[in-house]
Amino acid sequence: MFNSTNSTNLKAPLPWFEHPECAVAPYGFVFYFGVKVFNFAMGAPCNILVIWQITTRKNDASTSDIFILNLALLDAYFSLMTPLDMVNRLVLHDNRIFYFIRFAYGMKDVGPLFLVCICVDRYMAVVHPVIFSTYRDSMARICVSVLAWGLILAHAFTKSILGPLSVSDIFSGVILFAFAVMVYCNISIIWVLRRSVAGKEVMHPVKKKAFKIVLINLGIIVVNYLPPCGAHALCVLLHVC
Repeated sequence: MFNSTNSTNLKAPLPWFEHPECAVAPYGFVFYFGVKVFNFAMGAPCNILVIWQITTRKNDASTSDIFILNLALLDAYFSLMTPLDMVNRLVLHDNRIFYFIRFAYGMKDVGPLFLVCICVDRYMAVVHPVIFSTYRDSMARICVSVLAWGLILAHAFTKSILGPLSVSDIFSGVILFAFAVMVYCNISIIWVLRRSVAGKEVMHPVKKKAFKIVLINLGIIVVNYLPPCGAHALCVLLHVC
């Protein structure tokens, strides 16, 4: 009788909180699912709107539009995978579907590469305008985007097939690299914009707008990427990773 009971438990679907140890306090999964619903409700429409605006824009195009478009496509795909992820975790528990879920997470993990491209593009435009003017054509940015997609898809397929642990070090390296590059680029842009108005009473409206945008971006980057970078550095120092 005990054997039949144990075999039944083994075949039973996982609880919604996935791990029996979490039954006492499943608040982490409640928060996790809440964030996913919010991400789907806000992220999918916003990214689709960005895609529509860039693809239908006739003039006043930015050199970074191609990177923004690719990032919006990636984020929209990840957001639209949320219903499938939640239904599978809560109801279906189909291991085959988890391959697609891990693939989506693998793409999202290294999506910051496009953020790096945007920051570097803006950095070159402000800090090195002469060099930037020689690479204003879209072909160079298309080549960079193709390279980024190659790295993203390779990471996603590896995570999907071999599991999250197979790419954990790569993910940490990408986040640390992206954080360092984006912070450097944004601080350099802020420094150049501030120095360009040294001794002047009023900053030019265009530069003032650019300064505010870069300052906001820097704040978002620090809030989003400093915690995981700090956690990884702490783990390395404590020799627990």
